[in-house]
Amino acid sequence: MKRDMMRALASITLSLVLIGLGVAPLFAAEENEILQERYRIKEVGQDALSTLYEIQPSARHAIEHSAGYGVFSIFGLKIFFAGGTTGKGFVHNNRTKRYTYMRMVQVQGGLGFGATKDRIIWVFETQKALKDFITSGWEFGGKAQVAAMVQDTGGMFSGAVSIAPGVYLYQLTETGLAAELTVSGTKYFKDGELN
Repeated sequence: MKRDMMRALASITLSLVLIGLGVAPLFAAEENEILQERYRIKEVGQDALSTLYEIQPSARHAIEHSAGYGVFSIFGLKIFFAGGTTGKGFVHNNRTKRYTYMRMVQVQGGLGFGATKDRIIWVFETQKALKDFITSGWEFGGKAQVAAMVQDTGGMFSGAVSIAPGVYLYQLTETGLAAELTVSGTKYFKDGELN
């Protein structure tokens, strides 16, 4: 009887191992795709930061001394009365060095035609603002449009848009640092696949 139990246990164990061998490569392939996408997002983010530091050198100090920052690469398309923008990015906690991957969507109305490819850099002065963004995301409703602070002030956040206490945005366009940021109908949220 003991021998029969050992054979049954061995048979069950072998079956589970064989099943596992068939499924494990699928998980490994998916994990590899996730790692590649994370790497690509970080690479695009580092390129955006380098560009920002060239255009606005004071931004480096602001970002390095903040609680954290986020970098998003966004692509928008507008044809006649409808349009939309999507993007991916990450938020980096400067204290813990942890990355959280996020997405962004924006719905646009009104007459227009064209495509845009921008990069948005968020700067969070406090851990609370950073945590709130990561856990709850961010949503701009209505027709929100904000103007950048006067660049002649020479302050740490010169060229950035203040959107809430302790939260600043830089927008990099194909031609440089944007003076205005249109954020109506925009939502930021955690990427369920990459975290």
